Amino acid sequence: MGLFWPHWRRFLAVDWILVGAILPLLGAGLLTMHSFTAESHFFYRQLIWFGASFIIFLILARMDSRFLRRSGVVITVFACMLLLLSLLFVAAPVTKGARSWFAFGSIAFQPADFAKLALVLVLAKYFSRRHVEIRNFRYILVSGLYALLPFGLIFIQPDFGSAIVIFLIWLGMILVSGVSKKHLLLVLLLGVAAFGVSWFRLFDNYQRARIVTFLHPLADIRGAGYNAFQSTVAVGSGQLLGKGIGYGTQSRLRFLPEYETDFIFAAFAEEWGLVGVVLLLALFNLVFWRILQIAMMAETNFETLFAVGLVIILASHFLINVGMNIGLLPVTGLTLPFLSYGGSHLLATFTGLGLLMAMRRHSRAFHREDLTKNEFFGI
Repeated sequence: MGLFWPHWRRFLAVDWILVGAILPLLGAGLLTMHSFTAESHFFYRQLIWFGASFIIFLILARMDSRFLRRSGVVITVFACMLLLLSLLFVAAPVTKGARSWFAFGSIAFQPADFAKLALVLVLAKYFSRRHVEIRNFRYILVSGLYALLPFGLIFIQPDFGSAIVIFLIWLGMILVSGVSKKHLLLVLLLGVAAFGVSWFRLFDNYQRARIVTFLHPLADIRGAGYNAFQSTVAVGSGQLLGKGIGYGTQSRLRFLPEYETDFIFAAFAEEWGLVGVVLLLALFNLVFWRILQIAMMAETNFETLFAVGLVIILASHFLINVGMNIGLLPVTGLTLPFLSYGGSHLLATFTGLGLLMAMRRHSRAFHREDLTKNEFFGI
């Protein structure tokens, strides 16, 4: 018994309630993107990506995560991500008007997803060491510089959606760290000024068109507003119980473009209806709640801030994707976590969750020699 106990402790350290909430989300995405009348390469590739991601998740969950508390390790990871983002402008092909992916045959890799995770690590490390001094505005500026580096490299690709997430990671983590209200107001004013400069100096015409479409979604239905219009039609046509799996006319007949990626929420809502959407929201809330529970029981501020940063990434993707699917936000091209097709995002998400499980092994809940009955069930 003593020989196998360390392995059981590692197995039980995984939050299986969290995993149990994620699996139905993955299943819903697979069913929505699956074609029941023809070969669906999105479906089979996503299965492969999920298998690889879950293996990485289990491997990372077994390791000792405390080495991540070293400044040298975190800075090295962050520097490597900046290097990859820089190499995009040299080695990446232009895809859909952006240099965002490295192409290896039929496989594409998007560094921006891992750059978000690296930013969470470096900010968690930075704020955990200066938690008491965070009200000093100098530390906010330094943390802003950390965020500005990946933000700028991602923005000029251009990948407007991921750049927004980078900004939200930084904003969310400084709020959690205890920034003063005066400093927050100053940050918001700087953000408004930066947006004004970007509108006239940095935004491309198609980016301006997406924002204008947000303000007037029906102004150009056949042009810039086509995707947003079709997604709202798909969501509304689902009504209470939906049209049934595989019977979504907007997606299956290709009126709704890219329903496997950017607009999978609209395709899901059309087939599952309001009841399915409520269930989807409940599962996402369970995922967020379980991660925040781990944050509350973390051994140090570093683990707490990392967990909070992971929630910010997932919640930002969720809110922006759903918002653009129902016409409340501009179309930015962000994936819906666990549902949308995308290998890079799935790998990055499960990498973050795997690191979180490794940190959970050293949380206060596991300091006792014997696991309680509640801990056995992951509660």
